[in-house]
Amino acid sequence: MDLPVLWDKWVTVPVSPMKREIGNMINVYTNKENYQYDVHALLRSFYPEHDVNVYNESLRGDQEDCEHQVLIRLFDDRMELTLDIDDRKEYVHTYKNDTDVIKKESKLSLYHDLCDYTGRKLPWGNLTGIRPTKLTMAMLAEGLADDEIIAQMKAAHAVSDEKARLSLDISRRERQILDSIHYVDGYSLYIGIPFCPTTCLYCSFTSYPIAAWRKRVELYLQALFREIDFVAESCRDRILDTIYIGGGTPTTLEAGELDRLLQHIHDRFDFAQVKEFTVEAGRADSITPEKLDVLKRRGVTRISVNPQTMNDETLKYIGRHHTVAQVKEAFQMARAAGFGNINMDIILGLPGELEADVQHTIDEIKKLGPDSLTVHSLAIKRASKLSQWIEENGIGTLRNTDATMEIAQKGAYALDMKPYYLYRQKNMSGNFENVGYAREGKYGIYNILINEEVQTIIALGAGSISKRVYPDGRIERSENMKDVALYIEKIDEMIERKRKLLADE
Repeated sequence: MDLPVLWDKWVTVPVSPMKREIGNMINVYTNKENYQYDVHALLRSFYPEHDVNVYNESLRGDQEDCEHQVLIRLFDDRMELTLDIDDRKEYVHTYKNDTDVIKKESKLSLYHDLCDYTGRKLPWGNLTGIRPTKLTMAMLAEGLADDEIIAQMKAAHAVSDEKARLSLDISRRERQILDSIHYVDGYSLYIGIPFCPTTCLYCSFTSYPIAAWRKRVELYLQALFREIDFVAESCRDRILDTIYIGGGTPTTLEAGELDRLLQHIHDRFDFAQVKEFTVEAGRADSITPEKLDVLKRRGVTRISVNPQTMNDETLKYIGRHHTVAQVKEAFQMARAAGFGNINMDIILGLPGELEADVQHTIDEIKKLGPDSLTVHSLAIKRASKLSQWIEENGIGTLRNTDATMEIAQKGAYALDMKPYYLYRQKNMSGNFENVGYAREGKYGIYNILINEEVQTIIALGAGSISKRVYPDGRIERSENMKDVALYIEKIDEMIERKRKLLADE
């Protein structure tokens, strides 16, 4: 496949030496509104510690004074880029007469510009707002050879050779794992329990402290049961492939509450073809032998015991009120309860952690021997306490590097695991990715489905988002209210939203 010509010639206007440091705010102005998302994402990727505001060029001069500004102007035959107003580089391009191609080319050109300007390259190049595996999966479907796919990922998006090969490797594995999934007549189920022992520094999920909400848990379950009943009836003629109970932390429920929830699910749904039933046990301080017994008796096949780090000081700092010793005890209890598919999550880039800390975490996890390991790159969410923490302390202590990613990868390989799913988020430390590793036969099927968006997933509970996937690839969404009190109060409205989503066209 021929790639579009990026430029006929590169014209550089002589300028004074460009600055390597900028202030706390960058204002960007462009004459193309439909480019604003991509421009914002790229600037944030290079400058994660700064606020980036993108405006239409017509508003230039109306905004408050900002020390650092970027002007991007796109025409039929060229892109003009001005950095910090007076430092100017102009690139002249020849575009095909196709809006989408022009957009792709200008985004790649902007990426190369920012590489020149900052002296940095990003591991995933200019990819923003799209899952890398979607691209490699599509090229596999076209019948392209591996070398052709790698070449296109590098040429069209400036993805590093290592990341292009990782994406391709995962895409091949995903296709094999999902071979038996019922895409058209099947669906998966997500059930959210929005309570946690405490809220972690980095968390932006719908989560409420269980201590403050204990007396209202019963009301939440009653509303959830009503939503479950509606979905079970609406989907009685469809095949249920996977179930995932997440949160929050589902095991903040008491053993009796958890038992009632799982029994209700079993009573309402046909489990004949369910391939995977996952419950996020998550926090070590929420796991007890009684709860593990409930999960096992009710047919849960996969659980997560998530330390995030195996360093006690970091656990305290990020607000997880349990110790490394408790993580080990919870894991051993789960093994003793008979669970043969246990996942563990870790996060790279946590405040203050260096390569030695990550190596210690991996060494401790290797001793436990989980069946899968999910490696997250810390994502800075505006809704989390971490965002405020960065404003006060700076971003310098959040270190996620090629070395820390390699330590985690080698640890997973040493456990005989292979990468099987990958996704990226906005504002990830180091501009890296989240990767799930697992041993053969222990892959998390739901994780692939939710990330690749190839099957309808019906989500229940506060803050959950259902996605209906149509045969033509079109996706429609239905969101539940995040506020637990409003979810309980307006459960009829949540059910009505699902009725419309699931209605036949």
